Amino acid sequence: MSNKDDRRKDSFMEIPIEQHDTAAWANIHKEKPVSKVSVPSKFDVKNAKEYVDSNQK
Repeated sequence: MSNKDDRRKDSFMEIPIEQHDTAAWANIHKEKPVSKVSVPSKFDVKNAKEYVDSNQK
């Protein structure tokens, strides 16, 4: 691979593909100690459910 290809790849890696700001796991309420699984707050779970329910086909 040439330097030109490296620069092109780096520029594409800087562009986010998806926005995760409103994902249920974006605002971690707590984390399970052993598994390190993030647990969202009830408010965030409710918002995620409303979003999914409103976008059903």
